[in-house]
Amino acid sequence: MIDKLAYSLAVGIKNVVPEHPASIARLKYALSFILNAGFIIFLSLLLSIFTGKTGQVATLLFAFALLRQVSGGIHLKSGTMCVLATVSTATVLSFVTYPDMYTLIITSISIVIVLLYAPSGIENQTRIPPKYYPLLKLVSVLLVSSNFVIESKMTSIAFLVQSLSLIIPRKEVNSK
Repeated sequence: MIDKLAYSLAVGIKNVVPEHPASIARLKYALSFILNAGFIIFLSLLLSIFTGKTGQVATLLFAFALLRQVSGGIHLKSGTMCVLATVSTATVLSFVTYPDMYTLIITSISIVIVLLYAPSGIENQTRIPPKYYPLLKLVSVLLVSSNFVIESKMTSIAFLVQSLSLIIPRKEVNSK
């Protein structure tokens, strides 16, 4: 669905501005990222209005996206699957509650996973040269460590889910 919409928009843009240097394929690629993020944010926040968990969902989405930008993670086969998985995960996680002391434990577990696996699955997704991957790991660890100061339950659970998504691409790479 997202790919088809991105393609239609790219063709429309190219028809309006045929001399634009970007190809339809490049426009579609860029538009698919924008549409993906837009649908995730819109649908998650819309659903959160009905669940009464808007603050929690916003925190989850922000923390997850921030860590994902520097650590990588699993990539689903389609934008539509990504939207469905992210919206449903954010909605379900917004209802998670646990004792305050678990926030520090979950944050610590996330740091260990990030130390072991970040960055992961970014090889074909970024223009960042591999020589900077250790810096991405450091930024990821510092970002997760910030929750020792913030002490947010929603941030800790978002960081845990995102850090767990680092393990799967690494296993796929190592098994080839």
